[in-house]
Amino acid sequence: MRCSKCSSPAVTYVRYNGSHLCRSHLLEYVERRVKKEVRSQLKLEGEAHIAVGASGGKDSQTALFLLHKILGCRKNVRLTAITVDEGVRGYRAGTIPKVRELCEQLDIEHVIVTFDQVAGMDLDDMVRRTDEREACTYCGVFRRRCLNLKAKELGVDHLALGHNLDDMAQSILMNFMRGDVERLARLGPHERIQPGLVPRIQPLRTIPEKETFLYAMLSDLPFSDAECPYATHALRNEYRRIVDDMEFKHPGTRHSILGSYDRLRPLMRDGFTQATLRECACGEPTLNEKCMACEMLEKMGKGF
Repeated sequence: MRCSKCSSPAVTYVRYNGSHLCRSHLLEYVERRVKKEVRSQLKLEGEAHIAVGASGGKDSQTALFLLHKILGCRKNVRLTAITVDEGVRGYRAGTIPKVRELCEQLDIEHVIVTFDQVAGMDLDDMVRRTDEREACTYCGVFRRRCLNLKAKELGVDHLALGHNLDDMAQSILMNFMRGDVERLARLGPHERIQPGLVPRIQPLRTIPEKETFLYAMLSDLPFSDAECPYATHALRNEYRRIVDDMEFKHPGTRHSILGSYDRLRPLMRDGFTQATLRECACGEPTLNEKCMACEMLEKMGKGF
């Protein structure tokens, strides 16, 4: 097959728009959409410090690389990679070196924060105290705490996450099917700044997972495709299967889900007034008397 835009050999077929793309046009296609998202999500005035949640996987490595490519030439922008080490035996040892390698190539600061530093125990310890089926729930809460704490410590203005289009479609569907419209309204990218919370941006939110993988591979980015051993218990897997099945039968489903959400966002944002956050005893913002992380620590018998 030949590229729809030139006579070069195609490297992929984009089912949702019917085009074949060669290497150079695939890279350009991804970069153009990411630039559009960066422009819409970031209103840079003066100096800005942007951190990227870098796990070493294809998505976060691509996000880090593209933000550097788009913003790295601007003297008023500083980039930092933050890696959260959950303490899962045999997992992060293969991913952290990938982040370090890319940061060295791009001359970007790389910092690591661990569950043990923030919670006094790693994810393996948490699983031993609770249930392996709850691992992803605990991991999500403490990953967010680690990223927010380290970002605040570093004086970060925006925290970029490597969520791709598949991730976004799954998250929207999950919250909708659970009836959690308030959480749906709070999905990033964040336009409003809440005290104590570093606002998130999502530069890859319109890029399908397959295209992110191809971009990383064709750009020779160092990344790990290792999967967390606890991921098999994630509820998200069910929604991934639903979205993948619908996308296979009806190409463009993921874009339709995200597009519908974006059209509804202003209504949800105005319909659910911004909650006033309290300060938990640990110093982190919370809707309730205690933040979720402290509630979990208390449940495991280890409070602050």
